[in-house]
Amino acid sequence: MKALSVRQPWAWAIIYALKNVENRGWPIHYRGDILIHAAKTCTKKEYQLAREFCQGMGVVIPELISLRRGQVIGVVTIVDCKFSQIASGWGMPLQYHWQLENPREITPIPYIGRLGIFEVPDDLVMEVAA
Repeated sequence: MKALSVRQPWAWAIIYALKNVENRGWPIHYRGDILIHAAKTCTKKEYQLAREFCQGMGVVIPELISLRRGQVIGVVTIVDCKFSQIASGWGMPLQYHWQLENPREITPIPYIGRLGIFEVPDDLVMEVAA
């Protein structure tokens, strides 16, 4: 199954806080379900900036130490992708806004993420989905 690695706390926000836009510098033409992998890396400064942004959206995120990292944590459906020059909701300016719907939590799967879209073996996903 296709997967995307997202830094925390953004990965958490996609699955648990209805973050319905993923900001990327490149477009995606794929439509459908994709695994959300919580990246291992997250600096305290990145976390603090994200925390402040989320608070502005009315979302209180968990403490950094309690966020899962280096694991697949959920599934979301990509339904559209559009470039935007302006900020809107979760969307940042001058980014491709991947429109996300139907976030679902799964039993976490330890996995090493990669840049871009990558594949996670179906048998690993089926074990936690069963």
